[in-house]
Amino acid sequence: MIRIEQATHEHIPQMADLLAVLFSEEVEFRPDREKQIRGLRMIVAAPERGNIFVATEEDEVVGMVSLLFTISTANGAPACWLEDMVIRPDRRGMGIGTRLLDHAVAYAKSHGFTRITLLTDRVNEKSIHFYERHGFQHSDMVPMRLHLG
Repeated sequence: MIRIEQATHEHIPQMADLLAVLFSEEVEFRPDREKQIRGLRMIVAAPERGNIFVATEEDEVVGMVSLLFTISTANGAPACWLEDMVIRPDRRGMGIGTRLLDHAVAYAKSHGFTRITLLTDRVNEKSIHFYERHGFQHSDMVPMRLHLG
């Protein structure tokens, strides 16, 4: 039975394994277990900055999604970024991603967030269609990055 719950420090090693899968599938990023563990620890230790939700079956993490919090000056209200949505490859197509995303959206709504923004690879049509099916719309905004080190 799949449960959706807030991630804890105990989930971090398995979440790092999932991030290795995600970052090996994405165009811009590469897996680096040490960096991923450091980032996961920062989020789990500071719930005022964001939350990570995990899909677990018994003691095994089979999926995860994170919401990172910010303020939208356009909306004059809290907003969040959806990041690191990944399901273990052998568990995809079973509705786990939908359950995780629905949980994250319900959390955002119940906590007064007015917008969720995400980035996904332009070439990942499966991912794009998944988010479109769940009400996400394309933006005219262009993502840009400045790497600082």
